[in-house]
Amino acid sequence: MDLELIDRLRADLTAADYNTASVSALLSATADGARQRGVFAPARRVLAARNSSPLSVLVRVFLLGEAVAANELDAALPKLGCAGAEHLGLVAQDPQSQYFRAALSLNPVALEAASGASDWWIISDLDDQLRRGPARPDHVMGVGGATRSLIAQAPPSVAGSALDSALDSALDLGTGCGIVALHLARELADAPGAKIVATDISERALMLARANATLNGLQDRIEFRQGSLFEPVANEQFDLILSNPPFVITPQSEDEENSERYEYRDGGMRGDDLVAGVVRDAPAHLTTGGTLLCLANWECPWGVDGLERVQEWIAGPQDRAEQVAAWVIERDRVEPAQYAETWARDGGARPGSEAFDTLMTGWLDDFAARNVVAIGLGSIRLQRLGAAPSHSAPSHSAPSHSALSHSAPIHVERAGGSFSPDAGEALQSAFEAAIRAAQMSDAQLLETRWLLDSGVTEEREHQPGEESPRAITLVTGRGTARRVTADPLLAAAVGACDGDLTLGQIADALATLLEVDASAAEEALIASARELVWMGMLSPMLSVADR
Repeated sequence: MDLELIDRLRADLTAADYNTASVSALLSATADGARQRGVFAPARRVLAARNSSPLSVLVRVFLLGEAVAANELDAALPKLGCAGAEHLGLVAQDPQSQYFRAALSLNPVALEAASGASDWWIISDLDDQLRRGPARPDHVMGVGGATRSLIAQAPPSVAGSALDSALDSALDLGTGCGIVALHLARELADAPGAKIVATDISERALMLARANATLNGLQDRIEFRQGSLFEPVANEQFDLILSNPPFVITPQSEDEENSERYEYRDGGMRGDDLVAGVVRDAPAHLTTGGTLLCLANWECPWGVDGLERVQEWIAGPQDRAEQVAAWVIERDRVEPAQYAETWARDGGARPGSEAFDTLMTGWLDDFAARNVVAIGLGSIRLQRLGAAPSHSAPSHSAPSHSALSHSAPIHVERAGGSFSPDAGEALQSAFEAAIRAAQMSDAQLLETRWLLDSGVTEEREHQPGEESPRAITLVTGRGTARRVTADPLLAAAVGACDGDLTLGQIADALATLLEVDASAAEEALIASARELVWMGMLSPMLSVADR
């Protein structure tokens, strides 16, 4: 794309106030909400009653898919003009008229991240509601729900955050339209020397990603490289790797030359091999203390929990040089038929058509060949801890209460609760706290002072007149929404975790107060602390030496 024309486009979009807040104000919240669901009639009615403006013309063309005259585009984009927009490939003349329609998506995008909200302009291919036909094989997606989820969960990468985790280098693996790389560049705005690399196998994706970097004034901050997965960054390491890879499990045709696949979602590998490869290769590309956050799908064959398979990918060979801690969250689990229907529709096929039935049959046959009964959807978070000790292997989802020092936990769970606005910071904070807890023996854990997160509340259920509650629930909305049933011992202990007393002192005091065995109280609280730390409810206080 002509970068000089992109500069003109940026000036026109700025002058038109083309952003999410202005679009919502122009259309009304109700009509704009309907538009985002693909229902355009309410927005068109609103615009029909308003005077034309540069903003309204841009909304009609790029958000509602309407055809407009060249002179209207000239007025809405005075520096770029209709001819410039056509040269960039943003619009094309309607073959049935002299009017012009959007040929690419040009969307204002607002994103929530650990460091706050941000606004972007993103060029991508037209989505399903506007493109009037199947997607092209090299289709470049805009900002969808998966990307928003990745950015929402991403650890904060700026100095001054609660984790004080300023970065020197970051990698966007499989950049697509480039939004994650843009997010990283803005997060690292105060570190102009930081290295930010974005990779993709698709030449077309990189073309649009470069255009988006220029459109948002960040072209000098990001280095774009073409190649498959980690190939473009061989022998390089990063403090943070974010990845929304082409993880969709897609049937692979033996006639690869004549088969059609969508590069943005299909990495060309069988089953979930692509995600397994990313997870196995990532530790070698992380600095010590570096983190990978990757969205993923994984197969659950009959009789096998898919999360167990992910554990095996992470654990790797016994002689692997890097020691890795991991946290795998399965957000949802779907049956093969539902999974196949979702991705058949995503490509533009519709139920009842021959193309749809062919796609469904191919997916179901592929899953049946491997006895897959469900597909897990979620995220994988890894942290490289350093060289692995030769005498021990990584521990797994439920760390032993007598875990040796320097153990590397691999924690897997199902958690479908909603994310909080500060999910990225909360999840990373919980992850790092859980790693510290896993490296403690039972005795060390009892000698530690613990802190209750400020977002934790307690619910008690009483019958009128009852002295004691029939149920106690600990609740948090930070990170991922959680609800944990507690007995009186745990509820009282959590309430006492303000940093003044060690867990052992709390256990002794409550054993006397509640008239329970002291060793049993200690054992119960050790197990609970190890679990609640993963939920972000408790964290061990750092000693002076650890700070």
